[in-house]
Amino acid sequence: MLRSAHFNLRRPVALTTAALMAAVFLPLTGSSQQELKREGSEWSRTFTGTISAQPKLRIESHGPVALEGGVSNGIQYTVKVSVSAANGAEAKRILDRMVLRVVTERGMTTLIAPGGRVLSTVSVKAPHLVAAIVSTTEGGVDARGIDGMLSVEAVGELNVDRVGGDCNLFTGGGDVSIGQVGGALRCTTRAGRIEVKSAKGETVLTTDGGDIVAGQMGGPVHAHTGGGNVHIVSAGGAVNAETGGGEIQVDKASGAVTARNLLGPVMINGAAGVQCENASGGIRVSNIMGPMRVSTAMGSILANLVGSRIADSLLATASGDITVTIPSNVGVTIRADNEMSDSMRRITSDFSTIRARRQGTHLVAEGSVNGGGPVLQIAAAGGTIYIRRQR
Repeated sequence: MLRSAHFNLRRPVALTTAALMAAVFLPLTGSSQQELKREGSEWSRTFTGTISAQPKLRIESHGPVALEGGVSNGIQYTVKVSVSAANGAEAKRILDRMVLRVVTERGMTTLIAPGGRVLSTVSVKAPHLVAAIVSTTEGGVDARGIDGMLSVEAVGELNVDRVGGDCNLFTGGGDVSIGQVGGALRCTTRAGRIEVKSAKGETVLTTDGGDIVAGQMGGPVHAHTGGGNVHIVSAGGAVNAETGGGEIQVDKASGAVTARNLLGPVMINGAAGVQCENASGGIRVSNIMGPMRVSTAMGSILANLVGSRIADSLLATASGDITVTIPSNVGVTIRADNEMSDSMRRITSDFSTIRARRQGTHLVAEGSVNGGGPVLQIAAAGGTIYIRRQR
């Protein structure tokens, strides 16, 4: 059965016979409303009350929304409705027509705040919720303490924390700050920074412009920014990171890392394999437990094989140096090729098994290090190739 209630901020709304047959008013415990209050050029009226709780909650607003779950027995709401008006009489005429609607259906309570010409600021304290859905056409959202899933659609800043289930966030523009998420996380902002403390499931973070910082991620991470830095502290799976300009840094990933950067450096300090493509910027990799395919059109590459167990790999730059550091416990087979052959020192090796020689217009060097192992191809179109022994 559908139960709904319509609340006029000034007086009861007259319903048609058909509406009365289809709806039942919900009693509000302790509901109240203030008289008109002037705030500069705006006038406002605040509507408060408590309604019986359902396991799911939906909030639709035209203004900022604050929601906290697990802190009350019922749903306690405060809705402040504001309007710009020439005088109190005009403001009263407008606000008298504004309706706050509450609908309860199939285990879900829906709170619909007035919109249109007015701005509605909504604050809700709720009991434990298995699901919460918040949407606003103007303003940001602060939501926390949701036991189950959370879905948010807004046009301002988002602040979210203590979500037990999956979390789906979208804002038309504004920074996003996320604390703890117990499930999968998907977050999109049209412009702004995204920062996440932790999420247990797969994480997808997208911004058209702004930095992305992801802390302790329990699953795979996909991070894309049109322009800004990307920093992944820890991922429990593969990482796919992309920026139109900025720095990409992955401290640790249980899976392979795929990184693409149009303008800026890339640093990967631990992964089960690397695939990296840079249009312009240096690349630094270390602690890689798998294949490496690393290339940059302009920039140097530093590969430290300490703590690594690589598979067949490729390091290539069109303009820049390549430096590979090899410890005594890592065996590899080197195949180096430098298109610059003006000097024999264009390939420099600390190992006697690898010596440079000219081959046509190229300088090449091949040989085994520490008994040999996976093939490491090193290709440079300019600059110098350094094959170093760990000291």
